[in-house]
Amino acid sequence: MGKSLEQRIEYAIREEISIAPYDPEWPVLYETEAASLRGRLPQLVVIRIEHFGSTAVPGLAAKPVVDVLVQVSSLEETREQIVPILEAAGYDYFWRTDVSPAYAWFIKRGSGGKRTHHIHMVEADSKLWERLYFRDYLREFPEEAKRYAELKQFLSEKYPNDRVAYTEGKAGYVMAITERAKRHYGAT
Repeated sequence: MGKSLEQRIEYAIREEISIAPYDPEWPVLYETEAASLRGRLPQLVVIRIEHFGSTAVPGLAAKPVVDVLVQVSSLEETREQIVPILEAAGYDYFWRTDVSPAYAWFIKRGSGGKRTHHIHMVEADSKLWERLYFRDYLREFPEEAKRYAELKQFLSEKYPNDRVAYTEGKAGYVMAITERAKRHYGAT
């Protein structure tokens, strides 16, 4: 019998956090996944696909999980058309209601059940799109990326099996840099 939603969530948030040195394969893994998503998902629902998060910043140490941001035409269409396709392909699916606006989140796993990708499906008005400013800023300012890597390493050692605390520990920094990046890129 399958795990309950609560058991799946508890397992997902307690998985080990480890930071790895930058791997030049991460952009390749993103491109492969983006091509796979474009090939298997309804073209009228999937609008845009972006690589974001730490694996999208050259030289930045990161959890070795590629973050993919997908703009969809509708979250309702995503539930109806995309969720069955990706669940059938073995992706874990969660409806993220702990953030606003809510979104569809998928975890892809590789050999041994290790996470390889996080797929975030959002509509055009999602605040998650602001993470592209963060990504671009870290790409442009490697010294800021280095500070971020140090914070992530510290938090991964402090909270090795608590993804909620790890994420909350980064939140203030991410928000501050995102706001700085928006000003830098003239987005405010």
